[in-house]
Amino acid sequence: MNQYLRTQRGKNELNKISNSQELATIKSKTLNAIAIRLNHLNHQQNKGDYQIMVCRGTGCTSSKSSEIMEELNSEIKKNKLKDRVQVIQTGCFGFCELGPILLIHPDKTFYTNVSPKDAKEIVESHIIEGVCVERLLYRSPVNKEIQKRMEDMDFYKKQRRVVLRNCSVINPEDIKEYIAVDGYLAVANILRDKLPPNQIIDEIEKSGLRGRGGGGFSTGLKWRYVSQYKNDRKYVICNADEGDPGAFMDRSILEGDPHSIIEAMIICGYAIGATEGKIYIRAEYPLATRRLITAINDAKDCGLLGKNIMNSGFDFDIELKYGAGAFVCGEETALIHSIEGERGEPTIKPPFPAEAGYWEKPTTVNNVETFANIPIILLKGADWFRSMGTEKSKGTKVFALASKVNNVGLIEVPMGITLREIIYDIGGGIRKGKRFKAVQTGGPSGGCLTEKDLDIPIDYDTLIEKGSMMGSGGMIVMDEDNCMPNIAKFYMGFIVEESCGKCTPCREGTKRLYEILDRITSGEGTLEDLDTLEELSNMIKDTALCGLGQTAPNPVLSTLNNFYEEYLIHVVHKKCPAGQCKKLLTYMIDAENCIGCTVCARGCPVNAIVGKRKEAHLIDQDKCIKCGICFNSCQFHAIIKK
Repeated sequence: MNQYLRTQRGKNELNKISNSQELATIKSKTLNAIAIRLNHLNHQQNKGDYQIMVCRGTGCTSSKSSEIMEELNSEIKKNKLKDRVQVIQTGCFGFCELGPILLIHPDKTFYTNVSPKDAKEIVESHIIEGVCVERLLYRSPVNKEIQKRMEDMDFYKKQRRVVLRNCSVINPEDIKEYIAVDGYLAVANILRDKLPPNQIIDEIEKSGLRGRGGGGFSTGLKWRYVSQYKNDRKYVICNADEGDPGAFMDRSILEGDPHSIIEAMIICGYAIGATEGKIYIRAEYPLATRRLITAINDAKDCGLLGKNIMNSGFDFDIELKYGAGAFVCGEETALIHSIEGERGEPTIKPPFPAEAGYWEKPTTVNNVETFANIPIILLKGADWFRSMGTEKSKGTKVFALASKVNNVGLIEVPMGITLREIIYDIGGGIRKGKRFKAVQTGGPSGGCLTEKDLDIPIDYDTLIEKGSMMGSGGMIVMDEDNCMPNIAKFYMGFIVEESCGKCTPCREGTKRLYEILDRITSGEGTLEDLDTLEELSNMIKDTALCGLGQTAPNPVLSTLNNFYEEYLIHVVHKKCPAGQCKKLLTYMIDAENCIGCTVCARGCPVNAIVGKRKEAHLIDQDKCIKCGICFNSCQFHAIIKK
């Protein structure tokens, strides 16, 4: 138990919950307190009451949402409204582009880009006078119309929040609020009815839930394999080592709904015959870690975790293990070695962890999003879960939608939705009216999809058919200004840095791929390099030790397949059509547009721009380092980039 855990224990005043009836009593009492958020209340009986939900995920917290809470509470106290108005922290709303975010119940008004200085106006106008602060309401980037409530907003209309069901609804640091939304009910039912473990595994298998960490293996089947091995000890491991660039799905779930992961791990332990669980979380997630620790403490104090859970005779405990932020530790055998205190390197399978995992004992490894599905599947049934998604990919998927779309954030959509719906209906289209060029799914292990793929259904198998993959859920949108060889180089640079170095194909092969891509984007590539890129990529796929190495060349192969012409232009004509490769660019001054204001010359760090005031300037190409400062600073479009 770490120091923080020790200092926090004993601070809670929670009684042990011994049975389902006591759980139901807590739910009933707390439900009344949060009913205003869940539309369970007759508001005429509580007219004038408000609950202000403030996002306290990492994104909004870094943008002063804690100060917003302080200012709101101060204004509420000043106006003697404490009996009518509550300010409550929540997890991530998903719409990170416009944070900090604040949602006011019961009218569900959604405020964006809120700052601490807005608190006074929100209280005086919205709470006291009943008039919305219009300037803080969301406007559609498409038609500029105000969309006041979450359900009115294009960003949320096509989403279906199953995994994120409690984020933005409950206070993640209050176990009673989790209980109020049926938290720990699934595990209580199992223990009360002494459900046969096989029956739980059957239900999970029937639901069609596949691992959300990237591999897409059947979760129920993985649990079944572990349950079939006889051993005195078995382990449940939650993989919270989220390493893809731009991905923050698991972090947000842990920050917004940590008890759902704890409950799922208890259920998994019961089903496979394990009494110990480990959560492997990267140390760079301090808020998620803190909330997990609070949740673990509270669950133990309530008798929902630890020895003799709910007087059932079943024991299950959870311990946190910290990772140092190594991408390879997302691979299950590397992760297990890291937890054991060894270097995080993968090993050849078989044996699979199901047979010989943590300390050579049968172990199941599932990621955070996979676990977040478990309690609700058992409460609503496998058929309910199967009603969402495609034939072989059931349920929903959380994506981190990022880069060149108008609405950047965390989204949860049913499997089978199209890329067009995600990018244009939810994402609000491409920024600045630019043309869509590609979208990278699956992070560094995935690949680029193009305009011709916009209408394909998003599921595990279709993405693989198209040369990409689901991965953990990163989704990077690119426009006409993105250079695809440069994109491939970026991902390969990441892989080179993150390769554990154990196997030669990954350690040496990806380094050679990076060097070739560097030559191409520097104008030094050859036609033979293009052939080598493809040949070497396929060789690495076939020979690398682990899944990460085998998928590492995907960004290279997918961009070669879809944007070969762009590679050719770099190699043959020594040009970058997107204008991104510095060494292939030339900055020039259009004498007709230049008014001689000297802004560009004063900004140039190497004094490469010459000319008299009020006369057209010139760029000395021998001195120019192609930093682009002149291009970005010119107000008269006089700098040309070729």
